[in-house]
Amino acid sequence: MRFDAEHLRGRALTRLETLVMAESPSGEPELLQIVNADLEQAYRALGARISRDTGPHGDHLICEWPGDGAPSDGHILLIGHSDTVLPVGTTAERPFRLHDDKDTVTGPGVYDMKGSLVAIELAFALLREHGLAPRRPVRLVVVNDEEIGSPDGRRVIAAQAEGAVAALGFEPPLPGGALKTGRRGVARVRIDVRGVEAHAGLDASLGTSAIDELIDQIAAVRGAVPAPPAAEFNIGTISGGTRANVVAGAARAELGLRFATPVAEAAVLGALDALAPVRAGAEVTVTRLSYRPAWERDPANPLAAHLASLAAELGLDLATGTSGGAGDTNLTGALGIPTVDGLGPDGAGAHSMAERASINSLLARAALLAAYLTTPEESA
Repeated sequence: MRFDAEHLRGRALTRLETLVMAESPSGEPELLQIVNADLEQAYRALGARISRDTGPHGDHLICEWPGDGAPSDGHILLIGHSDTVLPVGTTAERPFRLHDDKDTVTGPGVYDMKGSLVAIELAFALLREHGLAPRRPVRLVVVNDEEIGSPDGRRVIAAQAEGAVAALGFEPPLPGGALKTGRRGVARVRIDVRGVEAHAGLDASLGTSAIDELIDQIAAVRGAVPAPPAAEFNIGTISGGTRANVVAGAARAELGLRFATPVAEAAVLGALDALAPVRAGAEVTVTRLSYRPAWERDPANPLAAHLASLAAELGLDLATGTSGGAGDTNLTGALGIPTVDGLGPDGAGAHSMAERASINSLLARAALLAAYLTTPEESA
């Protein structure tokens, strides 16, 4: 069935303004709770059964809609997040605004990803208008910590992904509205080194320099990292020592690592796991601060092909590509679940004061999701 969401434009603008003006930066559980309560009310009114999974930064939201198919046949997983990046008070300087072209909307989180949460809402509104149910059960997971790497949200997504036949991520698309059918993996790692302090002039031989040890450890990791584009290596921060006349007793570095394939990922993480002191008296500790596995692109992704076919019926041309950044769909893609991301509305400027999105695109994404939820893949 071909859906048209144009008549929901006013509702889309009202809902988007409400969500954008309810600021919800990561790590602000009281503010995230306000957004969750709003989403819960909206999705419940559209037939969802709501539950919550509590984490360190508040509740993650899980919304479930029954489908025409038996639950044992597997469910469709929708993945979103309620947290944003810009700090509290940003809306005072840059409130939600519809621009003169009647399409562009601006405000913190309008693109990443409150516009997506509205598009999902509108898709289910379209189904209700037509008296339709999804062809399979649907679960929507809205985590509250995606912008800081989903340290707890990852657990929730993994649990809800069990038994899923498809995973749709609602992060912003690639430029021009293209879908994401692969993402580089990413790891943020800290290396801590303990050495032995000593006077650098009188008793240097009695000391063990933590800084020297750290430099050698970083060099070892760098040497094991495959060359770009397979992987990338960045020393984000480095610190250590106390004074120039003291052999450094402690040093620390934080590394940012990206990998395009599981093979490159194994090489990078294996090198980190294998680190061992090269100096007597040194202690080396490696802590993985955050991690998302590589989701290697499949050019023949059947889920993307199905969505592209449905989009063509709506007059849209959907391209696909690989994202240089990581997201929650890294997990489902790496698990082998058919996955597509970038189903949020088109726009630009994520994480910046220039953030903007297209209402026309938001309405089109809602219509596309409604079509996907009701159209068996074999008929595409």
